[in-house]
Amino acid sequence: QEIRKVVQALEQTAREILTLVQGVHQGPGFQHIPKKCQKAREHFSTVRTQMESLKTKFPADQYYRFHEHWRFVLQRLVFLAAFVVYLESETLVTREAVAEILGIEADRERGFHLDIEDYLSGVLTLASELARLAVNSVTAGDYSRPLRISAFINELDSGFRLLNLKNDSLRKRYDGLKYDVKKIEEVVYDLSIRGLNKEATVGAGGEK
Repeated sequence: QEIRKVVQALEQTAREILTLVQGVHQGPGFQHIPKKCQKAREHFSTVRTQMESLKTKFPADQYYRFHEHWRFVLQRLVFLAAFVVYLESETLVTREAVAEILGIEADRERGFHLDIEDYLSGVLTLASELARLAVNSVTAGDYSRPLRISAFINELDSGFRLLNLKNDSLRKRYDGLKYDVKKIEEVVYDLSIRGLNKEATVGAGGEK
């Protein structure tokens, strides 16, 4: 019961962060990315406090016995942390960095930790969000962003291909990545057909 209460509080904080960062998809949202990321970072301090509370609700060696209670919200929080880091630096957040943002351990031996499969699930959700961002970037007149998103997602896809995914739900989520790659490729192709990718390269400081 006590675990459920803390998990509900975490879910509420996750919803608040999601509402905040999804504002980047709206027209003027692109101009406010740094401000939105900063506000999201402030919400993550609440997440860390809630995680501290969650750790006290069960014996440290029984993590996997209760894992199902917080698995979904933890994956959602991984995605949100990964999205904020991507918006800030256009890089993939490491598992260690996510664990630090959430105030938990990366190493299983050290107690309440970020399970590798929860991390990977969160990263796959990021891919879907970036596919959506690529489409909305064009609507907002930002033609260089889809090219950068495409390069990032292709690299992510190459990384996942190296993994031997045995977990069924993770495997299904990975299958969805192919559609995200295809969706982004279509956006880039459309820009190319309309000659907007050249404009994007020049705008990004290239010489093509």
